[in-house]
Amino acid sequence: MAGRQLLLENVHIPGIETFDVYRKNGGYASVEKALKKMTPDEVVEEVKKSGLRGRGGAGFPTGMKWSFLAKPEGVPRHLVCNADESEPGTFKDRYLMEKIPHLLIEGMITSSYALGANLSFIYIRGEFMYILHILEKAIAEAYANGMLGKNIMGSGFDLDLVVAPGGGAYICGEETALLESLEGKRGNPRMKPPFPAVKGLWGCPTVVNNVESIAAVVPIVNDGGDAYAKIGIERSTGTKLISASGNLVRPGVYEIEMGVSVEEFIYGDDYCRGIANGKRMKACIPGGSSVPILPAHLVTKTAAGENRLMTYESLADGGFASGSMLGSGGFIVFDEDQCIVRNTYTFARFYAHESCGQCSPCREGTGWMEKVLHRLEYGHGTMEDISLLEEINKKIEGNTICPLGDAAAWPVAAAIRHFREEFEWHVTNAAEAQTRNYGLIQPRVEEIKAL
Repeated sequence: MAGRQLLLENVHIPGIETFDVYRKNGGYASVEKALKKMTPDEVVEEVKKSGLRGRGGAGFPTGMKWSFLAKPEGVPRHLVCNADESEPGTFKDRYLMEKIPHLLIEGMITSSYALGANLSFIYIRGEFMYILHILEKAIAEAYANGMLGKNIMGSGFDLDLVVAPGGGAYICGEETALLESLEGKRGNPRMKPPFPAVKGLWGCPTVVNNVESIAAVVPIVNDGGDAYAKIGIERSTGTKLISASGNLVRPGVYEIEMGVSVEEFIYGDDYCRGIANGKRMKACIPGGSSVPILPAHLVTKTAAGENRLMTYESLADGGFASGSMLGSGGFIVFDEDQCIVRNTYTFARFYAHESCGQCSPCREGTGWMEKVLHRLEYGHGTMEDISLLEEINKKIEGNTICPLGDAAAWPVAAAIRHFREEFEWHVTNAAEAQTRNYGLIQPRVEEIKAL
């Protein structure tokens, strides 16, 4: 039985992308409630009580992030929605904006009220131009119906909402690079501190939140933070959108209650219904391309033998030795016929291309990882190359201004950690590796004992 739907409950109603149908189905109730019955601080308090954590990947408590916002007298504040969804394997924000754009706009209004922002932005990925048009149409409808502009619902609260297309770069998903791009500059990450909450867009206090995080504010205000916190398990509260892709019978976007087991999500009838074409699972990346890959024996169970759950804590169980991260919820499943070396090379090529070049460890390191992995994949590698990759990883990790360096290093480190024998086979059987894939690995006895 699929759990409660808070964001996608009405997604299949015909015409839900229009203002009238959305309003008839309870839309904009959170705006009405917040503006007429609550103070901005009370809205922030409900978000704190809900336990909502950033749905873009970091998992930082949203209410806490909001409470850091500086409020100097006479200085405008801004809310910026990060809709630059460029993490390979992640497409849930795109789905939400395409199917139910008014949900995001409603969340933007309610959240802007809570933060005291009178000018807010949706920064959308440059490749999503068709969705930009969907959002602009929905925003025009909201203005026409008095939900945006001056004196919304007679409350005295004013809000203008602008959609801005991004620079077409992965790095612009990092919040400070996003702000630079929004200001019309090259999207290079800024040094922190100062943090955006103190000095963000045009030097003003700014909150940057993910699409899903802002959409989640709607049910939180409607039902109350305590009701939201009751869904899920421990510190992983509420629901989460998951982008399921790869070798699955039924890939797609799913809204799950936090705490569903990974096994249920992969094999359950309400979700992905197992591995496609009757094959076996080889590996899984649970949170988008930047999180560590897990071999099949660590996907549904932790190293301690406990059921792995779709929560921040359970997916991270075991640290990077035997765990991964929920991240943005980009859930990629590989069957027995996929090549881990090739996949790792594909990711490395992506990160080398997307590095902004500001930090030498990332600029040089990602380029070298791509070169070395190319050698291994195409039959020119040596055993020293595998050790070299590990060394490069150590030089990148933790030594960059923004997390792109870590995002590039972690997948490579995890792939070698769990699939070393496949990398070695690409060296010892270079010719054969060009004609077939390695297949399933066997969990190493010493590895299991060490865990």
